[in-house]
Amino acid sequence: MIFDIEHATRYDYSEPVRLEPMAVRLRPRADRSQRLLHFRMVLDPEPAGLTEISDLEGNDTALARFTQETTSLQIATRLQAETLRVNPFDYLVLDAGLMQLPMNYPSSESDALVRYSKPSGDPEVEATAQRVLKSSGGSAPIFLTRLSEHLASVVEGEVRLEGEPFAPGETLRRGRGSCRDAAVLFMDACRSVGLAARFVSGYQEGDPKVEEKYLHAWAEVYLSSVGWRGFDPTLGLAVSDRHLAVAAAPDPGSAAPFDGSYRGTAVSSMKANLQVRVH
Repeated sequence: MIFDIEHATRYDYSEPVRLEPMAVRLRPRADRSQRLLHFRMVLDPEPAGLTEISDLEGNDTALARFTQETTSLQIATRLQAETLRVNPFDYLVLDAGLMQLPMNYPSSESDALVRYSKPSGDPEVEATAQRVLKSSGGSAPIFLTRLSEHLASVVEGEVRLEGEPFAPGETLRRGRGSCRDAAVLFMDACRSVGLAARFVSGYQEGDPKVEEKYLHAWAEVYLSSVGWRGFDPTLGLAVSDRHLAVAAAPDPGSAAPFDGSYRGTAVSSMKANLQVRVH
């Protein structure tokens, strides 16, 4: 599937401010499940310096430095990318024992996965995970599928453009949340049964009948001999070619599209415009 995306975010300030160095994560990653065909980003005001790096998680990150004062900031991108994974279950299991829960990763992997594996310890989240685990017979693939379906049925989706994700237990008790809230809840439930999970930000095909589009968030879980695989608890499905990943990290903040601040006493407001066309 081909994604054509135009994405613009604008911050306006009530008085001049000085922008601190900013990290921008809007360039989609390139791997076995997707490839980037075209990408262009424009910042206004133009930064005094711009460095593109691959961060600790392998995300393409642009680091921008500004010197002048400004009353606005706009980040605009235009991109085309192709998603390649039609079947989300196209993997070969080399050792059936590594698909059983609670997960016990080989020592060669467990140390590297520590940052993705610590649960919150919320008793309601753990109880939910245990109920789904019992119904899945201990099979990791079945557990992941049923967990994403279950959370989609008990957490009503809502749009919340700004703010940190709610704690996983709070989302479960509220019974509603944004896509990032559902992703954090899914990750915590997975971690409570030993699965390593990480947060993913990106784009999703969306409903063609709905004009307004937003950035999307979901989760990826690591399976031995399989690698990282995506699950979307907002939609209740395994991720295939209808999602385009941009950044992934153990926590939502490290995968955020923008990470920056400003010096000054101004009040800020944000507007975003996202157009997603798929074919």
